[in-house]
Amino acid sequence: MSAEVWLTQLHKNGYRITKARAAVVETVEKSTRALTPVEVYDMARKKYRALGLVTVYRTLEKLEELHIIQRVHQPMGCQAFISAGHGHQHLLLCQNCGQVAFFEGDDLDALIESVSKKTGYQISEHWFQLFGLCANCRVN
Repeated sequence: MSAEVWLTQLHKNGYRITKARAAVVETVEKSTRALTPVEVYDMARKKYRALGLVTVYRTLEKLEELHIIQRVHQPMGCQAFISAGHGHQHLLLCQNCGQVAFFEGDDLDALIESVSKKTGYQISEHWFQLFGLCANCRVN
């Protein structure tokens, strides 16, 4: 999806399209790594100097609500965001550079059924992320 499509989705859902919001959208859409809100703010301010941090948080929140981006939970506890995958995909996240890759296919049915039986929970969905080092960081 392009930044224009993201902005159109925001507009269709009641958000005004401002230069500040466009700078946030373009920054996240072009990134191949997970970005924290502060990183989005710092990068997007190069495009639009008057950008406020509140605009960054509100725009990220709305993009996540619309399933255009997804939240990335990192081991150090800080939330980051990346363009959403297509369909049911999971994340690989480089712990060094933040590079993100998506992968499909998981055989978690047996584990989910076992956990469900042991706990009594009716599990309706899951979220799966793997952390490690990307090929570039392993070489360096």
